[in-house]
Amino acid sequence: MLFQFSHVIIFLIIAVGFVFVTLVVGKLLRPDNPSPEKKAVYECGEEPVGAGFSQFNMRFYLVAFVFVIFDVEIAVMYPVTVVFRELLESGWGLLAFIEIAIFILILLVGFIYAWSQGGLDWVRSLPDGKPETN
Repeated sequence: MLFQFSHVIIFLIIAVGFVFVTLVVGKLLRPDNPSPEKKAVYECGEEPVGAGFSQFNMRFYLVAFVFVIFDVEIAVMYPVTVVFRELLESGWGLLAFIEIAIFILILLVGFIYAWSQGGLDWVRSLPDGKPETN
């Protein structure tokens, strides 16, 4: 039984050994002269101001989530579009088109729901009519 997995075990040993050897050789070869400038936080050439932790509004996460959904949609649809001509010639083109259309429709319904609930609005109004400040 162990012999059947010997290639996998050997590969894992080589991979771990490669990472270990690379880190050790890098540690031995690179210069080590720390200074306050090198240890400072670098963010686009600007001096950091305030705390390193800040809370983001949940709307940013919702917009990022909607982006990821549509990004995955493209990743799922691309292989079908590449072979769509072959699917048409073999008689499966209509089925592939209907499946992709249903897929897009489901995502579109979710997008419309998020939009109708105000999840994509950058400035929301509070019940008293004033804009939200976060």
